[in-house]
Amino acid sequence: MINYVYQLVAPGTFSVKYEEAQFGDQVIIKPRYMSICHADQRYYTGQRERSILDRKLPMALIHECCGEVLFDPAGKLKSGEEVVLIPNVPGEHSDIILENYAKGSGFLSSGRDGFLREFISLPKDRLVRHDGIPQKLASITEFVSVAAHSIRRFDSISHGIRNRIGVWGDGSLSFIVANLLKQAYPGSEVIVIGKNPGKLSYFTFADGTVLREELPASFEIDHAFECCGGDGSYYAIEDIIKHINPQGTVMLMGVSENRVAVNTRDVLEKGLAVIGSSRSGRADFEQAVSWMKNERFQRRLDMIIFEDEKVSSVEDIHRVFRMDRNTPFKTVFEWGL
Repeated sequence: MINYVYQLVAPGTFSVKYEEAQFGDQVIIKPRYMSICHADQRYYTGQRERSILDRKLPMALIHECCGEVLFDPAGKLKSGEEVVLIPNVPGEHSDIILENYAKGSGFLSSGRDGFLREFISLPKDRLVRHDGIPQKLASITEFVSVAAHSIRRFDSISHGIRNRIGVWGDGSLSFIVANLLKQAYPGSEVIVIGKNPGKLSYFTFADGTVLREELPASFEIDHAFECCGGDGSYYAIEDIIKHINPQGTVMLMGVSENRVAVNTRDVLEKGLAVIGSSRSGRADFEQAVSWMKNERFQRRLDMIIFEDEKVSSVEDIHRVFRMDRNTPFKTVFEWGL
């Protein structure tokens, strides 16, 4: 069976690779909806170091995807069942180290072909049913699972005083994290700190929003989630260390290509726990799907999703990547290739 793989061969340049697909005992899936991540954009626009691009390209992009089962040789999944796809490739098994941090683990669309393909084959444990969730929303399940993972780690590490939790950032990641924090800890205040008044206006469900420039000196939080990334990470971390109460937990989620200075003196004096949180595993996907079945949450997710036209050509792939650069939140599209 010939499979078409749409690979990025250089920034802004795609090529179609034709490969003989040997599916073996894996489940065959037809991709239906996909979503673009900032990581995809950094490859597409060449915002990674040259040495990284040389090492990882050519490569099919996209790691946020839902699809339809075409065939399961084991007969566990029926043809036509709708599933979300887990891009994490487990490495060494451990009862302590989570699968997304394990040695030898991999990630599709980061050194391995992602989901920009005609057909995809995956082991059954890399698929999760998303019954009751529209495909357009299901396409961002991986993104929601990253937030679910950070909250799972936060819950196991942080102390029990959770009266006020601060979320730094006003983009799609902070929107998801703040939403899930309100579901996980309904008795806690969730305050969102950002720089864009327009984006902050979307956070009506939070207990409060504050412009970073207007943070009062008396502002206090028990714990914090940093969801900025890029150049904004430095300012967010600086604010968090200044305003967090002693022995608070700081969850770092924003990706930065540059080194970020950290005020370690105050980290030590306050006894803070600073935790890096990245990607997710199957348990997080299952939790994300459970949360996403909530109709109120679905309506909120719909607020931050821009659905572009169906992708049916390489030119269309370029179009959605260009469009995504001008979209404030998440771009999703139906895959028709």
